[in-house]
Amino acid sequence: MKYSRVYIESVGYELAPIVMTSAELESRLQPVYDALHIAPGQLEALTGIRERRWWKPNTPISHGAIAAAKKALMERNISPEDIGAVVYAGVCREHFEPATACQVAAALGVRGNAAVYDTSNACLGVLNGVLDIANRIELGQIRAGLVVACESSREINEIMIQRMLDNPSMGLFTTSLATLTGGSGAAAVLLTDGSFSPNRRPKLLGGVNIAEPQFHELCRWGIKTETSGHHVPYMETDAVAVMKHGVELGKRTWDAFSQEVGMTAERIDKVICHQVGEAHQKLILQTIGVDPYKDFPTFEFLGNMGTVSLPITAAIAKERDELRPGDLVGFLGIGSGLNCLMLAIQW
Repeated sequence: MKYSRVYIESVGYELAPIVMTSAELESRLQPVYDALHIAPGQLEALTGIRERRWWKPNTPISHGAIAAAKKALMERNISPEDIGAVVYAGVCREHFEPATACQVAAALGVRGNAAVYDTSNACLGVLNGVLDIANRIELGQIRAGLVVACESSREINEIMIQRMLDNPSMGLFTTSLATLTGGSGAAAVLLTDGSFSPNRRPKLLGGVNIAEPQFHELCRWGIKTETSGHHVPYMETDAVAVMKHGVELGKRTWDAFSQEVGMTAERIDKVICHQVGEAHQKLILQTIGVDPYKDFPTFEFLGNMGTVSLPITAAIAKERDELRPGDLVGFLGIGSGLNCLMLAIQW
C-alpha cells in the first residue's frame, strides 16, 4: 500500500502518573520467589524493563485518551469541526458498548458528519487505526482524523500478582512474566491531507501488513469462567514461542516492506518499534539487519504499553530530536494474533 496525500500532523500522549519499578513488583512477589528459589532482580534482568507506569485506581480509560487527543489537536490548532473520523484503537475499553470513541468524540466536540468507532487488534490497534484514517484521507472522504487509545496495566498486574501468590508454581510464573512487563499510557495520532498549514510535517509513504493467525493462541488476554462460576480476567503468554514466531514474521514483513516502499536497512534513518523488551529488540533488529543505533527504545522506563507504545515512543523521539526533518523512518509494529504491520514515514 502506498499513500500520496496523508500526513501525520501530531502525536499527543499522556503518561500514567504512578511509577512502578520492577523491584517493587518483585517485592510483592517475594513469597513466590522464595518458594520457587528465584533470585531477586530476574524481572529486570530477563526483560530489560526497570520501571513502568500505572494510572491511579479507578481512572476511566477515556480520560487518558481524551487528554492525549486534546494535546494532538492543540499542537496543530486544528478544530474538532475539521475531524472527519475518530477511531479508538486500544485493547482496554470503557465499556463493551457503546464505542469508547463516542466518549472521546463527545469530550472533544466532534459530532455530525463524522465516523466514530472502535477497532481492536492487540498491540497493532493504533497502527491499524492509522491505516483506516489514511485510507479515508487518500480517497478524499475526509480532511483529518484522529486515532486514540489508552492502556492500563495496573488491574491485570495486580490480578496476576495475587494469582501467583495463591499458586506459586514455575509454570504460572513463566506464563505470567510477560504480563508484568505491561505499562500504562495514552496516545492520539492526528492525520490530515496536509491542507491545514503550509508547515512541514511527516508524510506517510506506505506500508505492508502480514498475518499469521495460526498463532492466535500464543498470547491471550480476556475473561474466563472458573469452576466456581465466577468470571475473572486472565492473561497468559508463551513468551518463547511469541518471540520465535514473531521475529520470523517480522523478517518476512520487513522483506516485503523493503520491496514495497524501498526502505532498506542501509537507507532507513530511524526505526520506532513496538516496545516488548530487551531480548526481542535485539533479536528483531539483528534479524532484519538494522543497526541498533537507528532504533529509539523506551521499554526500559515505560514497559510495554500495548497499542500506545509505538506512537508514544515516536513522540518522545521527536521531543529529543531523534527524528529530524527529512529522515526516513520506519514504524515497525507486531501484535498477538500474530499480525505484523510496518509503515514508512518521510519525517
